[in-house]
Amino acid sequence: MRQYALAQRVPDEAIVLDYAGRRTGRSDRDTCYRAEYIFGVEEAVLVTQWFHLDRALYTCGKLGIDAVGVTADRRDYYLARFWWLREVAAVTQAWLGLNLLHPTPVLGQEPPIF
Repeated sequence: MRQYALAQRVPDEAIVLDYAGRRTGRSDRDTCYRAEYIFGVEEAVLVTQWFHLDRALYTCGKLGIDAVGVTADRRDYYLARFWWLREVAAVTQAWLGLNLLHPTPVLGQEPPIF
């Protein structure tokens, strides 16, 4: 993503990478938690696939981030096999983590944001 942003002429000093965000699922909560508690983000624009967007918005909202979402689909996921099964599991895991289990998030380092 960094290389793509640079190719689109985003200045390198405007790019901050979240090295602790490595996957979706449980990491959604970790990413939103770090956005607020490490990076100081209070508002965000989430860009992701349509089937993931509601879960990501819900996660940010539960963790105190005012977020809006934009879909970035490069293909039709209705035709992808079993995407819905993965998403049912991910939504269940997200709800449990946000409402019942509250596991310790992966934090990572605190880089400066300009």
